[in-house]
Amino acid sequence: MRRIYGYARVSSTEQHLDRQLEALMAYGVEDRYIITDKCSGKDFECPGYQVLKNQLLRSGDTLVIKELDRLGRNYEQVKTEWHDLQQMGVDIVVLDMPIVSTADKSDLEKKLIANIVFELLAYLSEKERLKIKTRQAEGIASAKAKGVKFGRPRIEAPDGFVEELQKWKSGKQTATETMKKLNLKRTTFYKLVKEGNFV
Repeated sequence: MRRIYGYARVSSTEQHLDRQLEALMAYGVEDRYIITDKCSGKDFECPGYQVLKNQLLRSGDTLVIKELDRLGRNYEQVKTEWHDLQQMGVDIVVLDMPIVSTADKSDLEKKLIANIVFELLAYLSEKERLKIKTRQAEGIASAKAKGVKFGRPRIEAPDGFVEELQKWKSGKQTATETMKKLNLKRTTFYKLVKEGNFV
């Protein structure tokens, strides 16, 4: 018997599912067939979704979601999930984007829709990456303008470093003696030697 399941998700316990639940029930999903999660959309480890996908959904069933990103915010993974659901023979209805819904569509139409969804997700993913990159660049520029320095601080050589280094290099004293005189740890000493950082 074919069933219609609904899936609703919010990212945190402070957020409410009401808006999504109302939309799912208005579509005709019975309350007992609605699965919910309160977890991040960064991956697909949400317990409700795992039960839905691995135990409840069968070929011929329909999965209804309010928005495409209810499946997750990682667009590459959403593509994988969409493909997996299609392979299982599950139709997908996206209430806020009816054009990509596969219910009551022919195999050819479903294939076409999958291509549209994948192109859309690729576009959204690239847009998100550019947005993050822009935000990072703006954040760094703003921090630099405020005098924030990035990267590891430069290690300055102590007074007398060059003289003591010459003694070590000429064999007049050991590396351990040189470090002791300069009060340097082994890693710092060799880092200064390697970088030639003799300020």
